[in-house]
Amino acid sequence: MNAIIRDALAADLPDILRITNDAILNTTAVWHVTPATLEARTQWWQERVARGFPVLVAETALGPATVAGFASYGDFRPFAGYAATVEHSIYVDPSAQGQGIGRTLLAALIDRATQDGHHVMVGGIEAGNAASVALHRKAGFVEAGVLREVGRKFDRWLDLQFMQKILGA
Repeated sequence: MNAIIRDALAADLPDILRITNDAILNTTAVWHVTPATLEARTQWWQERVARGFPVLVAETALGPATVAGFASYGDFRPFAGYAATVEHSIYVDPSAQGQGIGRTLLAALIDRATQDGHHVMVGGIEAGNAASVALHRKAGFVEAGVLREVGRKFDRWLDLQFMQKILGA
């Protein structure tokens, strides 16, 4: 699927909310259990942009909604010693999964983080999410460890797998 990757605009927030809430309600990609509100997503977006962190969207001719996915990164940990390390997240509309949107968004995030002088990018992935683990491996991420049963959703314990990519600098 052809996609244009660009910085998110305020007009994209309803689509970002729709994709976020689908992930909350139907997947273990995010461990929230209560749907987000437009107000909360707007505040998240404003905070990211104000701090110089990207929020990217993949724009396509998907249908009535043109945002097929979004991605961002932010602080890995809120301490000065981690300032060169960022943690990212990527979410793709279910109707666009398996079509290269996630790969394209991840590549754009890596490029942006490298340009911004970050040294390491970390992904926290539900360990059973084979597609996400494979996506990250193909992008050059390596496994950095698994935290067993640290999350709970859909009445089961979840393992958190960390993957990382050293960007340089």
